[in-house]
Amino acid sequence: MRLGIDFGTTRTIVAVADRGNYPVVGFEDLDGDSVDHFPSVAAREGDALVFGFAALRAARSGAPMVRSFKRALVAGSLRPDATLEVGGLAVPLPEVIGGFLGALREALVSSSTMADVLTGADPLEVMVAVPAHAHTAQRLLTLDAFAAAGFSVAGLVNEPSAAAFEYTHRQARTVNARRSRVVVYDLGGGTFDASLVQVADLVHEVEASVGINRLGGDDFDEVLAECAIHAAGGPVLDTAQRVALLEDARAGKESLSPQSRRIPLRVAGRDVSVEVDDFYRAAAPLVADTVDALTPLIGRPDAAGLEASQVASLYLVGGASELPLVARELRERFGRRVRRSPHAAASTAIGLAIAADPDSGFTLTDRLSRGFGVFRDRDGGATFAFDPLIGRDHRTSLDVDVTVTRRYRAAHNVGVFRFVEHSRLGPGGEPTGDVLPLEPLYFPFDAALRDGRDLSGVRVVRSGEGPLVTEEYRIDRSGAIEARITDLESGFSVSRRLGAES
Repeated sequence: MRLGIDFGTTRTIVAVADRGNYPVVGFEDLDGDSVDHFPSVAAREGDALVFGFAALRAARSGAPMVRSFKRALVAGSLRPDATLEVGGLAVPLPEVIGGFLGALREALVSSSTMADVLTGADPLEVMVAVPAHAHTAQRLLTLDAFAAAGFSVAGLVNEPSAAAFEYTHRQARTVNARRSRVVVYDLGGGTFDASLVQVADLVHEVEASVGINRLGGDDFDEVLAECAIHAAGGPVLDTAQRVALLEDARAGKESLSPQSRRIPLRVAGRDVSVEVDDFYRAAAPLVADTVDALTPLIGRPDAAGLEASQVASLYLVGGASELPLVARELRERFGRRVRRSPHAAASTAIGLAIAADPDSGFTLTDRLSRGFGVFRDRDGGATFAFDPLIGRDHRTSLDVDVTVTRRYRAAHNVGVFRFVEHSRLGPGGEPTGDVLPLEPLYFPFDAALRDGRDLSGVRVVRSGEGPLVTEEYRIDRSGAIEARITDLESGFSVSRRLGAES
């Protein structure tokens, strides 16, 4: 069985590849009804964690619950030993993510619209997604968690790239020789991404991507909650009251239609009403931030920018894009080429199912969207210089790994490779913007240092002519990077998946 799984900040959605059709899988909720998602929540019952609908049930009985735990994956300090607090208990983040995905797999087999055709032993081959600007650690942890939960991962796709498949599957007639590009505007529960995609029939090539790590539906909930607190006279809320208000705000936001005028909420046990216009005025800067982010893709954030860039459509996907404010603001700015997916929340999952289907005929060439390079020692360790290794626009593919190789003769006793990922380079070629340092890699150029000692305390000195060395950087089909340093004269080698512990 081939599936597309969109592991979302607030909801996880699954679509299945079924003979050219890509239906969304339904799950049985607490009331026995079928819904189109599995809640991305965790709760603590005693010393155990429960997930999804079981977590919602536990929370009704007073168990501490954590929403939006996926947001922990975007932290620049993310490490494999990162923890998440659940009811005062520090739980390893991989355990939370893996436990959630294991519960999702069990729900697919036992309480979904696929339950009649699946058993626990059935292999589930899945295509999964991450934000376009996800760093290496996030990609690796996501892949490892799906594998630990018993899924066979066929590939990892950037979220807006997957949504572009869903667009052309439904809207192929809108793309022509004059308007051959699509801008996918993906506003989810926790992140915003956008990609400019060149389309030629079933062939898709991502030309550029942008993103904002922490901007999504959760932030609109916070704005609405603040509006409610203001309407209630500004009471100070304790933690439990604020959590309850945010839950109420989420439900109120999701119930909005273009005709809504007021949003009824409860603040610390008191009924209040927030004018929709007041909420929209307070939330408009969030939408404006997404528009500003689009500028590098189309040159100018208006209808003329779409025309000049030969864009057939600005396609709105992601659960938060269903907020009426979003389409209204974008249509006022960009005009009639703004289209919202009829399945905005499920668009990425459907696109992933298309990508998982070997008979669909769709192909994708993507971009890394984050650059990668290394700070090296110079002058016997007295100074540093930055070498860009892989540009943020480097192409990747679902079918082919990419390798970048450097070859030189070492001039120091120890190589200290201080790798970083970055969103852009400054005028002098140094990394700037969003810079994420990775775990350094130490390589003993001096054979006498290859005795297993800790090289982090060894002083770097010039050693004259050293061995001939190659650096090989392999970008796998998920966009993750592996580095291998090799002494060509002796064959001694050190390798590491970057973003993971050695």
